[in-house]
Amino acid sequence: MTSNLSSKVTEGIRVNVRTTYIRDESSPKHHYYVFAYQVEIVNESPYLVQLLSREWHIVNGYGHKRLVRGTGVIGKQPHIAPGEMHRYVSGSHFSSPIGKMCGSYTMKRSVDSSTFQVEIPPFVMMVPYINN
Repeated sequence: MTSNLSSKVTEGIRVNVRTTYIRDESSPKHHYYVFAYQVEIVNESPYLVQLLSREWHIVNGYGHKRLVRGTGVIGKQPHIAPGEMHRYVSGSHFSSPIGKMCGSYTMKRSVDSSTFQVEIPPFVMMVPYINN
């Protein structure tokens, strides 16, 4: 992944996100830009947790918004023990060369079955030539 790191800790759960532009799957001529993002969810708490669901807020460079909700991440509802990490890669496409995402995960503590929200830090995806 090629972007700067976006990172946030909520209730002992750290979420790190890195992004990259997927040039081979994008078509700027047709206003289609594809990005991948790698997420690391690190359990810095003393409790075993399970990721139950996700909610993404996606905004393109023109201000158009999308909301995506779903169970787990990439088909999984991982359990993450204290000191361990779950990593996955996913992607998004935009009609503009820049976009941003943020959101949250609903997590459950195994010790008492309580649920809580973990913030996914905002991160920007942009084609490399935007910075030049």
